[in-house]
Amino acid sequence: MVIAIDGPAGAGKSTVAKGVAGSLGFTYLDSGAMYRCVALAALRSGTDLDDPGAMGELAQRTEIEFSDGRVILDGEDVTEEIRAPEVSAASSRVSVHPRVREAMVARQRALIRTGTYVAEGRDIGTVVSPEAPLKVFLTASDEVRARRRAADTGEDVETVLAAQSARDTRDREREHGALRPAGDSVEIDTTGLPVDDVVARVVELARERGLVTG
Repeated sequence: MVIAIDGPAGAGKSTVAKGVAGSLGFTYLDSGAMYRCVALAALRSGTDLDDPGAMGELAQRTEIEFSDGRVILDGEDVTEEIRAPEVSAASSRVSVHPRVREAMVARQRALIRTGTYVAEGRDIGTVVSPEAPLKVFLTASDEVRARRRAADTGEDVETVLAAQSARDTRDREREHGALRPAGDSVEIDTTGLPVDDVVARVVELARERGLVTG
């Protein structure tokens, strides 16, 4: 079973999903980390990010694991490295390829079948697990999202805002797994909300739907 939390970059998905998972005793699943791993593997190997065939083959053979909150790529801890700005930009490009998405979605579904998860990404509620009993779509203003991302990466806000705009366009217009809220998702604007309030709201929704007791 999975609680799906989707939304654009900087909306607070990772922080909220971790908080909800911790509150409910669920496992946190960062689907975006999988695409970042594929992107990092491509950058390291010199694979053309815009070659659908080559990227599909790379995604199929890349080994990705999650262990104690760490992200492991082909046996190496890359938890920090996959958050670099160049990897973020590359992950948006590689995630448009159907074979890459097929490989990652299959792995995400396999994980979800094994237990109770709070999964965050851009298409968890629409593609990965459309049957999820609770789907949440987080949003925030462009400026707030850019400031949050800049605080994480150390870049200036204007640079992040420009890159964010381009990424949003790619994510919304891509043919497979486009960024959009599921029809039955609960949308929460996090612009002026403390993280704890957003986490509490999602936990409340989970309890209202009988996904947890107590």
